[in-house]
Amino acid sequence: MTDTRTHIDIRPFATLGHADHGWLDARHHFSFASYHDPARMGWGAIRVWNDDTIAPQTGFPPHPHSDMEIITYVRSGAITHQDSMGNRGRTAAGDVQVMSAGSGVRHAEYNLESEPTTLFQIWIRPRSSGGSPSWGAKPFPKHDRSGRFVTLASGFAEDNDALPIRADARVMGATLKQGERVTYVVGDGRHAYLVAAAGAITIDGEAVATRDGVALGGGSYEILATADSELVLVDAE
Repeated sequence: MTDTRTHIDIRPFATLGHADHGWLDARHHFSFASYHDPARMGWGAIRVWNDDTIAPQTGFPPHPHSDMEIITYVRSGAITHQDSMGNRGRTAAGDVQVMSAGSGVRHAEYNLESEPTTLFQIWIRPRSSGGSPSWGAKPFPKHDRSGRFVTLASGFAEDNDALPIRADARVMGATLKQGERVTYVVGDGRHAYLVAAAGAITIDGEAVATRDGVALGGGSYEILATADSELVLVDAE
């Protein structure tokens, strides 16, 4: 059988960039802020994947963004969003919020809970610059993605159940029981990045631990859960 895999790069959690600010303990899959690795400047249109732990009653004060699609996947706890467009909302564990920064927006993200909040914040470059900023959030029950990938946010019109983003990309989630497997195909010229938010998996037989990152190029990949697992995957240009 021909191996169609063109790229697989496992990035162990221990090798990620790290910044501990006290209220924020952050791991960086790609170069971000004071962490710079010329070999990890992004993967296709995926520019940032931060693995954040935010202490109770703290958070990010108002700050600006432009020309970026910002997706927040909450792993535990909850995050409360507010922005210069007048939006305010609380996104809880397993749910997703998206913000198209467009021509410019200010926002704040606070953990107003009594426990730490853990989340992935993912930045994807938009297909074009400018435009009016927007924000949205939606619950995605984990049982709905049992044994399969479900699209959580998408820039493709056919994904009408997903949160809209302005990029040729999909953000997907899956939950797999130990022993379950799923095949995922990355199209030619596309870039996928996969993180196990919980659990452990193998990809084509290669072991991937909790919160490791995996960069995937075009090809077909078999993912096997070696423990009950929660997966987040971005497929982008």
